[in-house]
Formats: sequence, C-alpha cells, structure tokens
Amino acid sequence: MEAVAIQKITVEEFLEMDFDDPNAHLYELIDGEIVKKSAPAPRHQEVSLAIVEALSSHVRQQKLGKVYIPPIDVFLDGFSSVQPDILFIPTDLLHIVTDDGIEGVPTLMVEIISPTSIYRDRVTKKKLYEQHGVQEYWLVDPQELLIEVCALQDGRYELLSAATPFEGVISSNLLPGLTLDVNALFAL
Repeated sequence: MEAVAIQKITVEEFLEMDFDDPNAHLYELIDGEIVKKSAPAPRHQEVSLAIVEALSSHVRQQKLGKVYIPPIDVFLDGFSSVQPDILFIPTDLLHIVTDDGIEGVPTLMVEIISPTSIYRDRVTKKKLYEQHGVQEYWLVDPQELLIEVCALQDGRYELLSAATPFEGVISSNLLPGLTLDVNALFAL
C-alpha cells in the first residue's frame, strides 16, 4: 500500500486565507495543519484572568518582561502559528514582539484545558512547544482543579511542580518568588 502525502500549508499561506468565520482568531496552524478552537467558556476565562493578574503583577513588580493574552499570533516556525492562552516573554527577548505578533519562541506558554482541547493541549501543543524550546509549559485544568508546570530539561519536558486547591505549591524556574494562590485561581 502506498502512503498518501498530506500537504502542509505554511504560515504565509495561512495568513493569506480568508475565513468565513467572524472569529478568525479561533484558528491556529499547528505543524502545517489548520485547527479550529472553540471559543472559551466563562470558567476558562475566569481562571485565565486570575492567572494573568497574578503573573502580570509579579512580572511588573520584578521588571521581568511582558505577559500577553490572545488573540495574539505566535509564529514558532514556517508551519506553526499558535495562540496560547497566556504567554510570557522576558525583557531580553522582547525583540521577538513585532506589529504582526510574536516572531520567535516565548519563554513561558500557558494553556487552559477545555473539554474540546484535552488532546491538543496535553499532547500536540506540548510536543510542539517542547520541540521549539519553550522553557516552561503550564497546563491548567479547571475541570480537575490542577495546574502542572513542565520545565524543559535536556530538550524534554519534566514535571517541575503540580498543585491543586488542596495540596501543592506552584513553582517556576523562570519566575522566582512567584506565588500563586491555587485556591483563588479556581474559586467560583
């Protein structure tokens, strides 16, 4: 049996496409494949806002760089344009921020898992971010009340810390001194 070649599209081709959808920012290009995301649920937005407030406050106070939220394009390579839920870029890498988006690899990416994104966030994006050298990848699961911080070590993600409202503390190699009140993040 002959293998069928699947043609990947480039970021350039992706950016030239016209989507009939008024929410064109819900589309990502992952390794040459177009993926449509669902609009975030209110719970997702509440958790996202709580994390953004905590990260932004810490980053501003320590003068570490900038925190960004979607919609913002992150161009990892010629075949991947993603929109993570939250990202951090340290001061020394702010040159990758352009008028078109983030043209390079952020240091920290956060994805908030929804029922429709479990595989994409836990497997596809985790592998993509690992391959491109994103130093920390946070997976936030509002259903399971769990935050996992994966740190890149020898080219592979290792679990650095995990926390629930009942146990654990979030730590980050990139943001020393950051304390996240996990109970507050998941508070209803």
